[in-house]
Amino acid sequence: MPSKDEFFNPMASYQGQPTLGNLVFNANLQEFANRVAIICALETGGKIHAEEAYQEIRSIWKKLKESKNNLLDHPPVPEE
Repeated sequence: MPSKDEFFNPMASYQGQPTLGNLVFNANLQEFANRVAIICALETGGKIHAEEAYQEIRSIWKKLKESKNNLLDHPPVPEE
């Protein structure tokens, strides 16, 4: 039986080119998608206001965008 964390935050296996940047970004993308789904459910259920949901999604979107920039657009140079 999966743990509570595995149940609420399922992770699919990565199917692309398995570089460190791709794997980390994929994990960040899946976490973003899970958090958006939870925020939407909270807003739909009346637990949070639409503006609060928007601001939270906007905040995590900025973090995902920064992650993409750091990991995929400008990957760290490996040390020799």
